[in-house]
Amino acid sequence: FAFLFNNEVLSDVHFLVGKGRGSQRIPAHRFVLAVGSAVFDAMFNGGMATTSTEIELPDVEPAAFLALLKFLYSDEVQIGPETVMTTLYTAKKYAVPALEAHCVEFLKKNLRADNAFMLLTQARLFDEPQLASLCLENIDKNTSDAINAEGFTDIDLDTLVAVLERDTLGIREVRLFNAVVRWSEAECQRQQLQVIPENKRKVLGKALSLIRFPLMTIEEFAAGPAQSGILTDREVVSLFLHFTVNPKPRVEFIDRPRCCLRGKECSISRFQQVESRWGYSGTSDRIRFSVNKRIFVVGFGLYGSIHGPTDYQVNIQIIHTDSNTVLGQNDTGFSCDGSSNTFRVMFKEPVEILPNVNYTACATLKGPDSHYGTKGLRKVIHESPTTGAKTCFTFCYAAGNNNGTSVEDGQIPEIIFYT
Repeated sequence: FAFLFNNEVLSDVHFLVGKGRGSQRIPAHRFVLAVGSAVFDAMFNGGMATTSTEIELPDVEPAAFLALLKFLYSDEVQIGPETVMTTLYTAKKYAVPALEAHCVEFLKKNLRADNAFMLLTQARLFDEPQLASLCLENIDKNTSDAINAEGFTDIDLDTLVAVLERDTLGIREVRLFNAVVRWSEAECQRQQLQVIPENKRKVLGKALSLIRFPLMTIEEFAAGPAQSGILTDREVVSLFLHFTVNPKPRVEFIDRPRCCLRGKECSISRFQQVESRWGYSGTSDRIRFSVNKRIFVVGFGLYGSIHGPTDYQVNIQIIHTDSNTVLGQNDTGFSCDGSSNTFRVMFKEPVEILPNVNYTACATLKGPDSHYGTKGLRKVIHESPTTGAKTCFTFCYAAGNNNGTSVEDGQIPEIIFYT
C-alpha cells in the first residue's frame, strides 16, 4: 500500500487535520486505515460508523497524522524530536501500539538531563509509566542538571510533587529549595498572580511540605529559606529550634536523608560484647577503617547511657585520613533508653567510600557515661543475603586526639551503609 500513502488515487475519505492556517486536507483509504487501527475500523465499520467523506481532526497535528498514515501504509517510521510527542498522542488516539512503542523507544534513546522534566510531563500526560520511570531515574542521577534545564519551570504541580517525594534525588536540599522557588515564580506568572511570597506559597501547595528543610545546615537555612518569606514565622522558629536544641522538637518537614542509592540498608558491628562504663570529656572517639569495595556510609550506631533514658548531643564525621578532609558530618543529638543497644545517628547525605582508601570515623559525644564495646574485630565481613556479595571492613587504631576508642574496645560499634 506504500504507493497509496497521501495519494488521491482510489482515495475514499479525506481528513481535515489541524487548526487554522496550519491545517491540511489529507486523502486516505478506509480499508487500509481499518486494517491497521481498531479505532478507524470502528469509525468506518462499527455500529456508529460515519458515512462522511470529510472528517475534521482539529486536535491532531498534520505532521503527526502523516507519520501515522506513513506507518499504516508502509510500516515506515518517521519520527523526529519535534514530532515525536504529537505522533505518540496520535498513535494512542488511534490505538496503533506498534507506532506507540517506536515513539517511546525514540524518547528513551534521546532522554537527557536537560529534557528529562519535559519528557516526564509528557510521559505522565500520555500515561507512559515505563518512560516516566526512566525520566525519574535520569533525574535521580543528574538532579542538578535536570533542575537547571529550561523545562523544569514548565512542569505541572503534580509532576513537581512526584519528584519531590523521591528519596533518591542526588542534590543538596538548599539547591532543591532554590529550584522550587524558581518554579513557583513561573507558576505565579502562569496563573497571573503577583510574584510575592504569599502567592509563591499558595501555588506550591503540598509541594512545600516535601522540601526537607531539616537536611540543610543551619547556615543554609538562615541564608535562604528563613528569609524567603515563603515559610510562616512559626515554621521558621520550629526549624531553628530543630537545628539548635536537644532533644530536637518535632517539625512538620521530613528529616529522612535523600539517599542517591539503590538497594537495602546494611550495617556491620565490630564488637562481640558490651560493657559499661565509657566517659566523655569533649574529645572525639575515632576509629580508622577501609573497605574492599565502593560503598556509601549513611550513619553510625552509637552506644547510649548506662544511667537510664538520656539525651546526647553528638557530632559525627567521616574524614579522609591522608588529607584530613571532612567528607561528611552532622551536628545532631539522639535519645537513648538506658539499654546496651546501639542508637542510630545519621549523616545529612550519604558519604562515598572508595575501595582500599583509609577513612576515620569520628564521634564527639556530650552526655553521661555510656556502654562500650569489647572483644573488637580487626576484620568484619558483610555478606549480602540476596546476592552473596561480600563487603570487607578492616579497622585500625586512629592515633592523635582520641577519647580511647580502638580496634579492641570503645565507641562507634556500627557503621550503617549501602553497597
